[in-house]
Amino acid sequence: MSLSRLLSAIAIATLPAAASAEMELSFYGGAQSAPHTNVTVSGDSVLPDLEFTAGWDGRSLAMPPYYGVRATWWRTDTWGWGFDINHAKVYADDETLAETGYDHLEFSDGLNILTVNAYRRWPGRWNNFTPYVGAGLGIAVPHFELIDEGTETWGYQYTGPAIALMAGTSYDINDTWSVFAEYKFTFSMNTAKLDTGGTFETNIPTNALNIGVAYKF
Repeated sequence: MSLSRLLSAIAIATLPAAASAEMELSFYGGAQSAPHTNVTVSGDSVLPDLEFTAGWDGRSLAMPPYYGVRATWWRTDTWGWGFDINHAKVYADDETLAETGYDHLEFSDGLNILTVNAYRRWPGRWNNFTPYVGAGLGIAVPHFELIDEGTETWGYQYTGPAIALMAGTSYDINDTWSVFAEYKFTFSMNTAKLDTGGTFETNIPTNALNIGVAYKF
């Protein structure tokens, strides 16, 4: 069964219960970075086979900015599940471009991570603050951009599986609105197809400090 069919089946199977549970829509931004990663370029008709270590810049506030949106169904006071769309992004730094000779190398619109997450929270554990943790599985659908040697790969692709981990705390402003802060980690396995026939492979972890607002109904 494909991942999309599996996610649809989960959503349909849980719809009656979710309708009676608390739902929360969350919107967040923050500062996101990524460490160096190993890259392999192979099998291309124009670009030479190459292995190198890429340095990445996050540029969280550059347009389009880093952000995320999630929908959570709290099945009980302490347990919930939901969907998260995280618009992370990475840009090859100047040293990487100089080493490879590439004119342009980015996942900047962005390194999009879509996950199904499970959450555990402890309501009011620290007075009005509610700590929580979460973990999820999903896919990476980045906008991959590589320009060099007169070739251009530029567009959205499904590049592989991804995971997400997060831990934070929320603060209830009232019965409807809350604010939150969290640390979020993602890891994606990316095999992008080059327009001239080869592949670009790299595994990218990201680290982010997020702040956001949530609406409950």
